[in-house]
Amino acid sequence: MMGASKPADAAAVERELAALADPERAVWTAPYLGVVPGGYGEGDALLGIPVPAQRRVAREARDLPLDDVATLLASPVHEHRFTALVVLVERYRRSRDPFARAELSRFYLDHRAGVDNWDLVDATAPDLLGGELIDGNRAILGELVASERLWDRRIAMVATFALIRRGELGETFALADRLMDDPHHLVHKAAGWMLREAGKRDEAALVAFLERHRSRMPRTMLRYAIERLRSEQRAALMAPT
Repeated sequence: MMGASKPADAAAVERELAALADPERAVWTAPYLGVVPGGYGEGDALLGIPVPAQRRVAREARDLPLDDVATLLASPVHEHRFTALVVLVERYRRSRDPFARAELSRFYLDHRAGVDNWDLVDATAPDLLGGELIDGNRAILGELVASERLWDRRIAMVATFALIRRGELGETFALADRLMDDPHHLVHKAAGWMLREAGKRDEAALVAFLERHRSRMPRTMLRYAIERLRSEQRAALMAPT
């Protein structure tokens, strides 16, 4: 029974998750996560566990040793990796020690091979990388956005959410500019999403950016970016140039 005892190691977390598995749900969620032949999630094993249930397991396991977190991050089972990453986020958010938080961020970056789907990136990058950008060195964004690895580029883009929340929009605009020629739609979606969030803080700055770049911006990125604008603004920005 969940909550009777806290999972003490990776094997205990895996048992908790196995007890929650729903094979039918796994089948219909597979396309949503690209777990199809030739898809970006091909090769993943899915248990079919709803996200809230995974988060409950992660809260119970938030004191899991990092060696066990690493074991889960190396698992081929998607929910093992998601739960491990939420453990890191929970620990990061609870910590008031800047050195402990920096260590968790380094651990995250060192083990990001296990951060290999959009849901894993989006649940973690704003905290585990974004949190360190606020008062830290932002050169890592340039390294990640130049990576050949799709998920590194998405991590960089989504991490700027932490800066957007503080009203700092420059990094978001700069990375979106660099990613306009990116070959993958999941990067376009992430950039458009972050641009949309930036627009909530400063709509005029967003519109000015879009007006400068819309002729070369991927349509997916542009559509995501303009979602909250007025209908006439959306129409003007989507019009052929």
